[in-house]
Amino acid sequence: MKNWIYIGLLAVAGAGVMACDNRKEGEAATATVTEKLPRLTLAEKGVFNFGTITEGDTVEHVFNFKNTGEFPLIINNVTASCGCTTPEWPREPVAPGAASSIRVRFNSRNKGGVQNKTVSIYANTNPSVTDLAFTVVVNPKADSAQPATH
Repeated sequence: MKNWIYIGLLAVAGAGVMACDNRKEGEAATATVTEKLPRLTLAEKGVFNFGTITEGDTVEHVFNFKNTGEFPLIINNVTASCGCTTPEWPREPVAPGAASSIRVRFNSRNKGGVQNKTVSIYANTNPSVTDLAFTVVVNPKADSAQPATH
């Protein structure tokens, strides 16, 4: 009877070790897949600075990027932090190794002072969200109602 109990305990311990090995194999497989996921690698780092503009001006910048992963990069959505900013992005998958861009247009109408804006890119990447940021100083436009001084 003791032998059967001993054999049963060995079988349970062996199953536990196998389960541990399966977990390690699963974690290794996940790490391998994560390494191969599409990667949105921006050509520029940091916050883009538009400089100083006059209220009412519209400025735009093209943020270039490359898919440095091993699978096609698919951008699901791009959102701006306010309605004054309009993003345009590729609707087709970006192949591994290929470059593309996101155009961001900022309309300064009814804006003034320092403006810090963010555009969020949602894609099949890890991490799934990549943020673009820009800053601009908006000066008030000259008041046309004032008479010109000589």
